[in-house]
Amino acid sequence: MNKEMKQEASNILIIGAGPAGLSTAIQLKRYGLMPTLLEKEHAGGLLRNANLVENYPGFPEGIAGPKLISLLEKQIQRIGVDVIFDEIERLIFEDSWLAETKQTAYRPDVVIIATGTKPRPLPVEIPEQVKKRVFSEVWPLAEVEKQHVTIIGAGDAAFDYALNLAGRGNTVTILNRGSEVSCLPLLWDRARATPAISYREQTTLQRIESEASDGRLQLFTDDGSLTTDYLLSAIGRVPQLDFMAESVRLQKRKLMEFGKLYFVGDVHNGLFRQTAIAVGEGLRAAIEVYEKMSLQGR
Repeated sequence: MNKEMKQEASNILIIGAGPAGLSTAIQLKRYGLMPTLLEKEHAGGLLRNANLVENYPGFPEGIAGPKLISLLEKQIQRIGVDVIFDEIERLIFEDSWLAETKQTAYRPDVVIIATGTKPRPLPVEIPEQVKKRVFSEVWPLAEVEKQHVTIIGAGDAAFDYALNLAGRGNTVTILNRGSEVSCLPLLWDRARATPAISYREQTTLQRIESEASDGRLQLFTDDGSLTTDYLLSAIGRVPQLDFMAESVRLQKRKLMEFGKLYFVGDVHNGLFRQTAIAVGEGLRAAIEVYEKMSLQGR
């Protein structure tokens, strides 16, 4: 199928509308540049999963992730930046950029990748009949109440998800295949102080089946089994770069050196996946793009 070749006036393409992509777009707009901002699904990235963001400056009591997203959305709307909801399928560089989405093809001069991360898959098969009860993020369970949710994992996400769900009247069981937790001590302390949250260590998920009577999940582990309404995987995330062609991977360093390619936010930050860092990186990338364009006479 032929795709419309679309080229924006500023020739700047931002892929991803999480905190990093949004802050990049905001700063570019302040410079009088109008980037094209693409997002696959929802603006805000993983913030929609955050029960409480406590380390973002300016909110002394902390702020719920979805609330912070709504403020960011109001900000970009006020300054006139539109989020185009379209999924990037392929990003190629052969003398120039070609970014293909489901709907359009773009030929920008500069690409800023802010696509964040994707979940690591569970190491067990998920039967087709139970997939609607298995998740890798907590936001799809936002309306769930008085249910039992089992979480696999022992990091910040697992415990933050547990506190989120327990705060809405659910009971939660956290399964840790090891014996050590890797979450913030304050999350561990809060979870232990929450009666609705139970924690089991040295427990490895081996098989998932469906309860024939009510469709609930039967989880088989190396030390027994348990029945649950939903399963939530929080076993880590990896950069979301499936769309990046080999031509880009091979030339990545050179493209970055020449100011044609930037990575901002969680997509390249490993352990440093924090909202404040992502926002700062977005601002920095926007400033660098503007300075380079100014030198080139824009």
